[in-house]
Amino acid sequence: MKKSQWTSLCALALLFFSAMPVGAFEIGVRALYWFPALAADIRVDSDGRTGTTLNLKDNLGIRDESYPSFEVFVGGGRHNLNLAYTPIQYSGSTMLTAPIIFDGKIFAGNVDTDLKLRMLDLEYRYTFLDMENILAGFSFSAIGRIKYIEGEARMSSLGGNITADYKGRAPVPMVGLGTHIGLLARILELRANVTGVTYSGNYLYEAMADLSLTPLPFLDIHAGYKVIRLKIDRDDLFVDSQFTGPYVGLTVSF
Repeated sequence: MKKSQWTSLCALALLFFSAMPVGAFEIGVRALYWFPALAADIRVDSDGRTGTTLNLKDNLGIRDESYPSFEVFVGGGRHNLNLAYTPIQYSGSTMLTAPIIFDGKIFAGNVDTDLKLRMLDLEYRYTFLDMENILAGFSFSAIGRIKYIEGEARMSSLGGNITADYKGRAPVPMVGLGTHIGLLARILELRANVTGVTYSGNYLYEAMADLSLTPLPFLDIHAGYKVIRLKIDRDDLFVDSQFTGPYVGLTVSF
């Protein structure tokens, strides 16, 4: 991500923090580790050549990976703000069974593929129904999110004599709903949310649900399941991908 874009997002977060009344908010950090199964097809066109639609696992030898996600959050009353960063990276090597076209270049024989995807999420959550004082408590929230995605797909032949490198970036606005349900006082809780956007046959959806155990007032232990579906279909790029799998995490808040 460009330095100016990082600076703008961080400045927006700091503005929100400074507007919160002193003593009225919770602040914390969260670290998650996700173990998703990947299913994805990709096609990159260039130089008047239509690329070959490739399955990342079957055609390019890409394997499932696991990776971390880091978050900082602050909230007070009905308002909450969250900033999360997720770096994703895959690589694979394979012997092609037939020539392919990727980003305008023709590849045959042994190829290496590297995929990188970095996601930065700035999320605002407004709790419009708060029943936390009834029994174990529950609440429902409206979510607005800007997901900044920066991706790179690089392919090279054995020896590196042919190389293609496609890069793209885009901010994606998303909306959704979230819920929090207390199962055992404030010791065991369920939380879930879903956000998404769709336009002109393209879409991005994200959903998660987890159980949170609070052994200490400032410490939460999480275990849950997360799904991301992304489809991009435009003149030079086609991506149809799905990431699904469990995750574990820790939250420290004050």
